[in-house]
Amino acid sequence: MTTDQFVVTLAERVLHWRATPERFLTGNRGWLPRWKFQPNRILKDAVRLLEATAPETYSINADGRGFRVSVQIGGAEAEFCCESEAQAITYAVARALGLELPE
Repeated sequence: MTTDQFVVTLAERVLHWRATPERFLTGNRGWLPRWKFQPNRILKDAVRLLEATAPETYSINADGRGFRVSVQIGGAEAEFCCESEAQAITYAVARALGLELPE
């Protein structure tokens, strides 16, 4: 799965947005250019995903080398560690939802 396909899958499944070639249709006649929503790079977008999943529990820990994020969503637990906080949040959420991570 490419990063673009991954982001589209998250937007559709978690935020209930509809993807078009150039933008996401966010509902109530709203839209967002696709290039502006980058949860694996922008912390605000990653937190938006995390909040939208309404996890039972989550933790974000920094250890000087990177971030370790653990989430429990719908009974499924997942964890991801990396240098980017946004990417760690996004990938932990995706794993908890059973999604394939980009290559």
